[in-house]
Formats: sequence, structure tokens, C-alpha cells
Amino acid sequence: MIGLALLTACGPPASARPTSRPTPTPVPVPTLESNQVARGRQVYLQHCGSCHGPNAEGAPNWQKPDARGNLPAPPHDDTGHTWRHSDQELAMIIRNGLRDPFNKTPELTMPPFDGQLSDKDIADVIAYFKSLWSLEHQQYQEQQNLQPPMQMPSPSPAAER
Repeated sequence: MIGLALLTACGPPASARPTSRPTPTPVPVPTLESNQVARGRQVYLQHCGSCHGPNAEGAPNWQKPDARGNLPAPPHDDTGHTWRHSDQELAMIIRNGLRDPFNKTPELTMPPFDGQLSDKDIADVIAYFKSLWSLEHQQYQEQQNLQPPMQMPSPSPAAER
């Protein structure tokens, strides 16, 4: 009798409960143009590979602050966090540079490439990054592209010293 009361009090039988949560509809991922990816890799190797690694693998120990308290260059492949940012955010970071708020020094964490890279160069580099991501990460990133743009802090002139 007590067992029956406990079962009744716990809600519907297991067979009537949903077995899983509804999965969101995946966002379609645009097809990457192989020529754009190849151009992006060349631009990447020329301007980015010395810090972020020749295969976009990031600096060694990229999650551990260096002696000055700065985080080394992260990877741009699936193991990093680049895929969490929209195309617009990535382009802004490449163009304007970035001072990571976790870093302890006033210098820019990443230098600006405005004036060195064209909008096409930047789009090509971003296409190269996308070619390194899993389908799941590409879908997540494409979802970010559909969101209203996030305001990125602009580096202060004093930080460029």
C-alpha cells in the first residue's frame, strides 16, 4: 500500500514521460568555397601563424598565463573558442586588435591588422577558420551570425604603447 502511494505521488509512469528534450533545429551551414579557404590559409600563415601556430593549433599552454600574466594566443581550430564568435566579431578583432580582459599587462593581446589586411583577406581567414571546425561548431557559429551584434570593447590608444 505504501509502495503504491509512493508511485502515484511521483507523477506519471515512466512510459508516459518524455524520453528526451526537444532538440533545436540545426542552423544550415553555408558551403565553404575551397579557393577562399586556400587564400585564407595563405593569409593566415603570413600574418597569424607565428603566434597562433602554423596549423591554427594555438601557442603551447595557451590556457595558462605566461610570466607577465598574459594568456598566449589561442587555437582557431575546434579546440579553441574562435567558433563561439560571429563573423562580425572575428573581423572586428582581426581589424582592430584585442586586449583580452584576463591579461595583466596594458598592451594589446593581439595587434590590429587594419591597413595590413583587406576586408577580403579577413573574410578569407575567417573562412579558413571555419574549415577547421566540426559541423556542430559551424552550426553554433552560424547561429551567432544570426544574433544582433555584440558590442566589442575597442582597445584604448594607451594600450598600444
